Amino acid sequence: MKANSPNPEQWVDLYSDYLYRYAIARLPNKETAEDAVQEAFVSAIQAYGRFQGKSSIKTWLVAILKRKIVDHYRRSGHKHETNDIEMIANKLEKLFDDTGKWKVMPNAWNVNPDAVYEQKEFIDVLYKCIAKLPKRLAEIFMLREFEEQSTQSICNELKISESNSWVMLYRARMQLKQCLESNWLEK
Repeated sequence: MKANSPNPEQWVDLYSDYLYRYAIARLPNKETAEDAVQEAFVSAIQAYGRFQGKSSIKTWLVAILKRKIVDHYRRSGHKHETNDIEMIANKLEKLFDDTGKWKVMPNAWNVNPDAVYEQKEFIDVLYKCIAKLPKRLAEIFMLREFEEQSTQSICNELKISESNSWVMLYRARMQLKQCLESNWLEK
């Protein structure tokens, strides 16, 4: 057992209600939320030997659950997903001139981000947009923005250079911005 951490036999009693509430707010139905929580517990038990205690067990379980939620949306039938990062990069480059400035400025977001974030519909769209990202871009975005890992930690985990991490994160953010603009902000 890790120092000052509950053992795996206690996790369900201590964290299942919280994890279920977290999942039900982000997934389409009760059954899917229950499955995601169960998968998160199974994955956590299997990975417990690698848990370094840098966060609380609860935080670690939520991070695992977040990945299970993204996995659900990825599996749920996004047939147009592409793993060709170069093709996406070429599309993005058309948005900028030779000096790196926008050719056409994006629309201003006239919304309160805190209010929007709290809305379940937005969360659903966000996770669907994340699921449309190529796997590596989704992974780096989740590590940075949801798990709040440092650049160095991300580079070590994904075995990439710092400059590559910045490029990948930029591409992920640009694709998410486009997806959110077309699936949420224009509603």
